[in-house]
Amino acid sequence: MAVSDIGIDLGTSSILVYVNGKGVVLKEPSIVAYDRDSDKIKAIGEEARMMLGRTPGNIVSLRPIQRGVVSDYRVTEQMLRYFIQKATGRLSFRKPRVSICVPNDVTEVERKAVEDAAYQAGAREVFLVKEPIAGAIGAGIDISRPSGNMIMDIGGGTSCVSILSINGIVVSKSVKLGGDDLDESIIRHIKTRYGLMIGQQAAEEIKQHIGTAYERPEKETMEINGRDIVTGLPRSVRINSEDTREAMKECLSQILDAVHSVLERTPPELASDVVSRGIVLVGGGALLGGLGELIESRTGVNTIVAEDPMLSVVIGTGRYMDLMTAGRGRGDEG
Repeated sequence: MAVSDIGIDLGTSSILVYVNGKGVVLKEPSIVAYDRDSDKIKAIGEEARMMLGRTPGNIVSLRPIQRGVVSDYRVTEQMLRYFIQKATGRLSFRKPRVSICVPNDVTEVERKAVEDAAYQAGAREVFLVKEPIAGAIGAGIDISRPSGNMIMDIGGGTSCVSILSINGIVVSKSVKLGGDDLDESIIRHIKTRYGLMIGQQAAEEIKQHIGTAYERPEKETMEINGRDIVTGLPRSVRINSEDTREAMKECLSQILDAVHSVLERTPPELASDVVSRGIVLVGGGALLGGLGELIESRTGVNTIVAEDPMLSVVIGTGRYMDLMTAGRGRGDEG
């Protein structure tokens, strides 16, 4: 059984796998359930996520990818092996070529950790693609031409703003903030304002359903359940979209500072291209309501959300090898 080239978006929150000729075949949480007593992994991905908060004390949840880089090499290797086998099938006779996206500011040590983990997990050949390049390719942007394209990738643990031209990164700025930090800010706000403790999953649901970065004419509401920090008993409260805007304001302000920093350092010729083409948002964070309006109000630049922002990076990562084979994109794997 022949094996196809695959692309992997090794995210802080999720692992996405793209198989050449099939598209995106896997999207699962980058979580591992680990048994400290037996020193063995009990579950990976969605199965591990379902165990969150429901396991005995000896089983802990690990995120081996922190802020876009490998924090636990051994666990990452096993997680990669699991996803590669699940994507390609166990009957494959040849090892796959694997392309993996990495943060733009990744160090040589961090690059080596990702490469080694992928080879140990069963890759025949490994290509590393910088996230802004992958995101642009996946969003359908032609970055081979000598014109400026601005892309903003908001992931689970990092956000990166970049100006791209002629298959390269001209100016870029990364901040160690992303969707997970927005969730944490919602948790803190609800604890402070309502005296209620909620979990990460509840915060994510709030963000998805009524979360907004920009003030709305009409406030949306949602009832949430949690634990009262005084009595310790279960309690429900109704919150609104303005609560989420207030909660995320500080975190979003820091991300917007990165946008300003990149625009200030962009050469005038490329800046004029950005004004005419706009800013393209990719990554799961791009789905936050009102984010485009917030960026436009602060920068004056039209802001567009990619057609499928959550999949843009993994699609671009998977297509990268095709571009290399066609003679395009050389030099962007590192």
